[in-house]
Amino acid sequence: MSGQPAMADLHPTPDTGVLALQMGGPATLAEVRPFLRRMLSDRAVVALPGAVRVPLAHLVSWTRARRVRRQYEAIGGGSPITRISLAQAARLEEALHAAGHPMPVLLGQRYASPTIPEAVARARGMGIARLVLLPLYPQFSETTTGSALREAGRCVEAVAPGMRLRAVRDFADHPAYARVVADTVREALDGLSEEGRSNARVLFSAHGLPVRYVSRGDPYPDRVAATVRAVVGRVGERMPGFTVCYQSRVGPVRWLGPSTREALGRAAREGVSAVVLVPISFVSDHLETLFEMDILYREEARALGIREVVRARSLNDSRTFASALAQIVVSSLASAPDSPLGF
Repeated sequence: MSGQPAMADLHPTPDTGVLALQMGGPATLAEVRPFLRRMLSDRAVVALPGAVRVPLAHLVSWTRARRVRRQYEAIGGGSPITRISLAQAARLEEALHAAGHPMPVLLGQRYASPTIPEAVARARGMGIARLVLLPLYPQFSETTTGSALREAGRCVEAVAPGMRLRAVRDFADHPAYARVVADTVREALDGLSEEGRSNARVLFSAHGLPVRYVSRGDPYPDRVAATVRAVVGRVGERMPGFTVCYQSRVGPVRWLGPSTREALGRAAREGVSAVVLVPISFVSDHLETLFEMDILYREEARALGIREVVRARSLNDSRTFASALAQIVVSSLASAPDSPLGF
């Protein structure tokens, strides 16, 4: 890994490890409602007092479960995100070892097993004294990265108070990450016909966020924009017109826009004949890619008269993505010194 600090410069110890942090998902249809309830009970997701938030989470998870279960049925009966995230952790461990920085990589999920408390307990049992916290969310948001980092810090204080932490807050525009995503965009463009490439639009589709969070200072849309700038710059002259849009809206509140559905409508009105959907805020396949993008938006685009719809592949457990994550971890170890909480 040329250009990276030598191992001796990182002051490593044999008891350093990585904790990859992810949201998780329901692996079976029976897990859909409990997963929704746990997610909606998180104050970072629903910013209400506990006396209101917890009963509301029970109610909303009950009312939404049937519809969400149908969506999971359409993609095979459950989310593959836990399986993919475990594979990503294994690939990252391999990449770190190959680069001369051997350390174990664990997975902790916010709302599904293996949970963050389970992962921290496992790290303690392995004798790990320093953890690099690596949220698998490219762009920082208090609702995702912030929630996961706080939960990891809470667990360490509770069961391993002497453990040192180093947190990767964000890798939105890290060159290695942007390069891997740019490769998927080029591959998707290659999948279009010659006519399609001459009249294509790329839709960088990120998970949505209610506007009220942004008004309170959440940097998420700025970090999404940073990723898009970095990726577009690496695609270069082949890059057609593009739009940043947001998917997965829920409820009546105002969300970031334009929505992916709105962006598709605008593309159709402007005579675009081919669309490339890029899951810009996701690093693995799950409901948002396999149902929303691959089924819902594909059908809507074709109904609007857009003749070609291609979705850029998810990074999943590709070795190139694992190599990028390894560079991000090594960069983190070479930066500021450890602190009790690290962030």
